[in-house]
Amino acid sequence: MLRNTLFRLLAAFALTILLGGCFSDSKSGVDPAALPAEAITTLQLIDRGGPFPYRKDGTVFQNRERLLPDKPRGYYREYTVPTPGERDRGARRIVTGGNPPTSYYYTDDHYRSFRLIQPRP
Repeated sequence: MLRNTLFRLLAAFALTILLGGCFSDSKSGVDPAALPAEAITTLQLIDRGGPFPYRKDGTVFQNRERLLPDKPRGYYREYTVPTPGERDRGARRIVTGGNPPTSYYYTDDHYRSFRLIQPRP
């Protein structure tokens, strides 16, 4: 009985650690200044409404991984953050939420984890 309880506690703890590493929902988020220069350029393009360098920029992000807060289809949009030296779009993206965007998330591992980007002044 004690062994079963201990196992369940350890499993719950491990799951919490794993999921906590996938999405950072802290109040502060990541400072935009800590992002790569290419991400800042992408944020500026989003603010201006483009033009975007990739055909898929601005398309609906479906949140299939369910790492971002659950919202209706069409709420999230994705934008490529170019990676120097990559021939294709690479793994880095900014995903926005809302129209106009009210939240911004950064992923550098092709949607395996997200960091909320702090609001910019």
